[in-house]
Amino acid sequence: VSTQSTGSFMEASSVIQFLKIVGKLKQLPRTGWVRSGVQREKVECVASHMYRMSIMSLLLKGNEKINTEKVIKMSIVHDLAESLVGDITPHDGVSKEDKFQLEKDAMNKIIETLNVPQIGGEIRSLWEEYEEGSTPEAVYVKDFDKFDMILQAHEYEEMQPGVDLEQFFESTKGRFATTEVNSWVEELYKLRKK
Repeated sequence: VSTQSTGSFMEASSVIQFLKIVGKLKQLPRTGWVRSGVQREKVECVASHMYRMSIMSLLLKGNEKINTEKVIKMSIVHDLAESLVGDITPHDGVSKEDKFQLEKDAMNKIIETLNVPQIGGEIRSLWEEYEEGSTPEAVYVKDFDKFDMILQAHEYEEMQPGVDLEQFFESTKGRFATTEVNSWVEELYKLRKK
């Protein structure tokens, strides 16, 4: 049994296998929150993080210099490799080079399950573009990644008074590249002072 999508035939079994891999992100907690003492039952999963980043991408609709569709897609796939390798943080003792290689190998495995070069190629290209961070779209997605993290930290601070999440804010200070996201960061810092 095959389904037709975007001009390419995908075997239903390949689709199911791919979606089951993607589905692991719905159960994968974000490691930094667990490590920082956020109550386990309140810790977001990787899929939740990617979802809010995708919603942030919709907010770029009025920016003609940015391919919003690409930003949305990149937000959706940027952490896809974590479905196989887990949420590797700087505190895990894995070098940036090793993390990149682990995630690249995972992306290759994930893409192979689809067995449709056109779709797999787009997913790989989006992930590589994000990793390189050299296009305007990738710069936005990297800003969204960091901003979602500090917004989530702020939400945890509100939910769980006394939890110390300052390290997340410190790790992103001065690291936002886009005007829009910088304005969100400023507003978030004002909210934290209240």
